[in-house]
Amino acid sequence: MTNAVPRLATALVSGLIFGLGLSLSGMLDPMRVQGFLDVFGAWDPSLAFVLGGAVVVAFLGVAISRRLSKPVFDRAFHLPATETIDPRLVVGSALFGIGWGIAGFCPGPAISALALGKVKVVVFVLTMVLGMIAHDRWARQRK
Repeated sequence: MTNAVPRLATALVSGLIFGLGLSLSGMLDPMRVQGFLDVFGAWDPSLAFVLGGAVVVAFLGVAISRRLSKPVFDRAFHLPATETIDPRLVVGSALFGIGWGIAGFCPGPAISALALGKVKVVVFVLTMVLGMIAHDRWARQRK
């Protein structure tokens, strides 16, 4: 485990940069997300710019990773085992989108927004964690 400290430090710095970016872009405010989804009302295009920036960064990251034989702080890349689009993926994506639209949060910004100490955020994160636990138990029982 000689790479444990650099891996943890890299994860911490990456998370801090991600959280700072979410904060600076205003994405910790669920009204921004809901404003983006309100295309026939008071539409707020700011999320499109944040998403566009994320796509550029992800594109560059994928392009760089394809040139590497392995990650810097790990033995191998951890990629999905399947590329199949199945009902489970579609239903999970739909639930994610519905929850995002209703609450105005997805997991990353919600965890970052915990620092704001708002009850709505705490309730969202707690229910998200409970949903993850319930899903994991359900999935284990199916196997």
